[in-house]
Amino acid sequence: MNTLNRNTTKVNTYTERIIQFGEGNFLRAFANWMIHEMNKKANFDAGVVAIQPIDQGLIKMLNDQDGLYTLYLNGIKNGQAISEHEIIDCIQRGINPYENYNDYLANAENPDLRFVISNTTEAGIAYNANDKLDDAPQSSFPGKLTALLYKRFQAFGGASDKGLIVIPCELIDKNGENLKKIILQYASDWNLGDGFVEWINEDNIFCNTLVDRIVPGYPKDKMDAITNELGYKDNLVVEGEQFHLWVIEGPASVKEEIPAEVCGLNIVFTDNMEPYRTRKVRILNGAHTTLVPVGYLYGIDKVRESLEDNVVGGYLKDTIFNEICPTLDLSKEELEQFSNDVLDRFRNPYLEHALLSISLNSTSKYKTRVLPSVLEYIKRKNELPNRLLFSLAALIVFYKGDRNGETIPLKDDQSALDFFVSQWATDDIPAITKATLANTNFWGTDLTAFDGLQETVTKHIENIVNRGIKEALDTL
Repeated sequence: MNTLNRNTTKVNTYTERIIQFGEGNFLRAFANWMIHEMNKKANFDAGVVAIQPIDQGLIKMLNDQDGLYTLYLNGIKNGQAISEHEIIDCIQRGINPYENYNDYLANAENPDLRFVISNTTEAGIAYNANDKLDDAPQSSFPGKLTALLYKRFQAFGGASDKGLIVIPCELIDKNGENLKKIILQYASDWNLGDGFVEWINEDNIFCNTLVDRIVPGYPKDKMDAITNELGYKDNLVVEGEQFHLWVIEGPASVKEEIPAEVCGLNIVFTDNMEPYRTRKVRILNGAHTTLVPVGYLYGIDKVRESLEDNVVGGYLKDTIFNEICPTLDLSKEELEQFSNDVLDRFRNPYLEHALLSISLNSTSKYKTRVLPSVLEYIKRKNELPNRLLFSLAALIVFYKGDRNGETIPLKDDQSALDFFVSQWATDDIPAITKATLANTNFWGTDLTAFDGLQETVTKHIENIVNRGIKEALDTL
C-alpha cells in the first residue's frame, strides 16, 4: 500500500505566500483547511511553508508526505451528523530551523510572501532575554520571527509593500499585540535601528485573533479502519469537528486580501473582537461549566448524553437563550446562531466529552465563565437569573463529593477542596451557602451582598439535597 505523497496522489502546487510557525494538529485542521478551501474556491493560490517552532516536531514526517495529509471533519452539519474527509494540499514544504536555519531565513527574500500564521501554544508568545540576532536559531518563536522580519527588511530595503500580515492563533488575549510588543523589544535589544522599527510599525500588520474548533487530533485507535477506507498510508491523519470560527481583528484591508466570504468560511473580520471573545466565553465555555454539576448530579456522564436528555438538555437551552444571551451586546441573530451552533457541537456524536473532564477547577471556571453573566443579568434586568444560580447551587452540592453514594473524584486547588470538606462536615445548608457565597477568594466579590441571591441559592441546594436534583429541576 502506497504512502500519501505528491508522487502517488494528484494534487495542486501553490505559490508560497504563507509562513506558518507550527505543524501540529490544530493548525492543520483549522487554518490550513481554510487556506485549502480558499485555494479551491477563490483561486487564493496560497502555499504554506511550515516552520517547526521547537526542536522536536513533525516536520520530517510532513516532508516525507510532501506536506500532504488527510483531514476528517466529523460533527453536525446542516442538522445532520456527517463525517467527511479530504486530502489537504496547501503545505508545500516544511523546514526545521534547528537543522536548516539558512533555509528558514531564506524565506525572508521571497517576494511573494505575505502572511505569517502561528500556533506555538499559549507559552509560545514569550520574550527570552537570552535570544540573539546571530543565534541559529533563536530559542523563542518571537525571536525567530524578528530575525526573519529583519532579514526581509534588509533584503527589500525597507520597501513598504514587503511588509507582512501576522495572524497568530495562540490562545492568549491580544495575541497579535503581545507578539508585536516582543518583536519591538528584540529590535531594541539587538540595535536593529529606527528604520526597522518604523517598518514594523507602519508596514506590517499584527492581528489579534480568536480561534474556535475542537481538534481531537490523530485518531490512533481508528487508524486500521481509516487506512482500509483510504487505501493509502497516512501518518498525519487529523480529526476535527465541523464547526469553525476565526475572528480576526485588524484593519479593513486584511479582509480584502483573504477571500473567506466567497468561500462560505466562518471568518469574522472586525476592528473589535471583544464582543466575540465575550460571546465565546459566556455561551460556549459558560454553558459547559453551567452544565457540569447539573448533568453529573442528574446521573449523566457525557456532554452529548446531557443534550439528548429532555430535562437536562431543556434546562441548558433555556439557560443559554433566556439568561446568558440577554447579557451580551451582539445582535440577537448572531447570538442565536452561535448558541444553536454550540448546542449542535455538544450533540456531536463523533466526540465524547466527559463531564468530569470539564469539571477541573470548577470554582474558578464558574467565576470567569458564568458569574459575569449572573452579574450582568442582575444589572440589566434588576432580577436574579434563576437557572444560572441553580447551577451554582448544584456546583456547591457537587463539591460535597457524593453522587448517590458514589464518590465524585473532585479536582481543584487543595484550598478549595479543603474548604468544601470543612463546610459539608457541618451539614448546615444555610451556613454552607453563606460561607461559600461570601468567599471572595472564589468569586472576587461577596455574593451575599446581592439581594435575594443567598436565599435563592440556599433554596436550590435544599431542594437538590432533600428532594433530589430531578425533582429540584422540576421546580424551575
